[in-house]
Amino acid sequence: MSTLTAFGKLPTLNSATILLVGTNEIFQQQFAETILEETQDLKINIHLADCLPLPPERDHIRPRIDLIVFMVNMQSKHSYSNIEASLVHLDANFFLGKVCFLATGAGRLNQISVDVNAVLKLADLYCSPVLFCELECKKIRIATAQRLLRMLQICAGHMSGVSALSFSSLMKNSIDDSSFLA
Repeated sequence: MSTLTAFGKLPTLNSATILLVGTNEIFQQQFAETILEETQDLKINIHLADCLPLPPERDHIRPRIDLIVFMVNMQSKHSYSNIEASLVHLDANFFLGKVCFLATGAGRLNQISVDVNAVLKLADLYCSPVLFCELECKKIRIATAQRLLRMLQICAGHMSGVSALSFSSLMKNSIDDSSFLA
């Protein structure tokens, strides 16, 4: 078992790479196509995986991964457990702003089999943001793709003055900060 490292490779000029990890290949492919449809100054590389670790025999040709998005299908306990098992195959440096959780299917409350709090706790445990979206809805899928592209630009170092380390503080709920007021 190999660990995926965050800073093991040099970045490439005007390029950024995102890894989508999840068990629903249809949603992954659909979301990847939506990301690529957005106009960018960067060359965007998207890699899909159902779980980690990635095959070590292709490591020498794999580009540096700037952002990993763990796609949790809220209607599948298998999806959640797969993501939990995959997280141990990441270098701790990825959790310095290069990981995001994308929870899909949370809008259909009668079909949810994964507790929303479990996903929130997982994201909190790994100090990573979590986005909730419905990938079936094209407008929401486009808005989420645009948001992830902005995050990817930051993670790849293509936005001057902004660091990926600030994601957790930028996306933190203001209610969580109310303890400082007491």
